[in-house]
Amino acid sequence: MTSDELSARGLLTEVVFSAGRSSGPGGQNVNKVNTRIELRFNVEQSEVLTTEEKQILTEKLANRISVAGEIVMRSSVERSQLQNKEDVCHRFLELIAKALRPRKKRKATKPSRASVERRLESKKKRSEIKQNRRNSD
Repeated sequence: MTSDELSARGLLTEVVFSAGRSSGPGGQNVNKVNTRIELRFNVEQSEVLTTEEKQILTEKLANRISVAGEIVMRSSVERSQLQNKEDVCHRFLELIAKALRPRKKRKATKPSRASVERRLESKKKRSEIKQNRRNSD
């Protein structure tokens, strides 16, 4: 599932935004303007996600979900509140899309004939080295 599909489903309608003052350099802009954006999304109370998707998110993003059951993300990269909002929305949708993407199953393969022969050859050499140590007295 892509981030475009998630935004089309209306996932961003369930997100709560709040603005605050950024930290770091920036002079009066940092001191006066609320440019940092904080995004909060409650996984369990979501009406857009199915129960299976909620369960997948709670398992895969367990370290990102707070005690209150919310995913909290912040952005203060830009000096504009709007750009920070777009940044945090993009990162949020990417995070959810990556978590909901199904994992590829591993295909079992056999080692190649050449790799098997190389391994056996190295074992023979090692065996000879140890055999030579034994017969040196």
